[in-house]
Amino acid sequence: MTDETDRDQEAVSKFVESFAAQLVEAGMQRMPARVFAALLSSDEGVLTSAELGERLRISPAAVSGAVRYLTMTHMVSREREPGSRRERYRVHGDQWYEALTNREAIIKRWEAALREGVDSLGPETPAGRRLAETLAFFEFIEKDVAQMMERWRVHREKLFGA
Repeated sequence: MTDETDRDQEAVSKFVESFAAQLVEAGMQRMPARVFAALLSSDEGVLTSAELGERLRISPAAVSGAVRYLTMTHMVSREREPGSRRERYRVHGDQWYEALTNREAIIKRWEAALREGVDSLGPETPAGRRLAETLAFFEFIEKDVAQMMERWRVHREKLFGA
């Protein structure tokens, strides 16, 4: 197995920036995308603020803002470094699953708001019909996402174990 220090750091940096650019193109903010890609590309999936700042050549404030966003979206978690007051940030192997699962709660709240909007605007008005169609879309994908997540759990276990 190759040690992280034995890797071509320029190639790793290019990957981090390339993957971050893909995340930005998909709608993620630039700094959280870079921090997430850096964590994802580290062997342990854990880095301190100082390590992230050094790897990405960014300020502690930039790391802090990025981590705040990533923890709110459940893509990384914070933990204390053993025997220290320093925090470190962890990306988990199932971060996509966790992020998507937490999105389900948001979709449920959107559905409730959309139902209220349809009732308020009237289901026969153009705006009410538009909201009803949006609501129907979210209800439709919610069923598929739940089934897909269960299939993923089974597939992941086959590929990677528990």
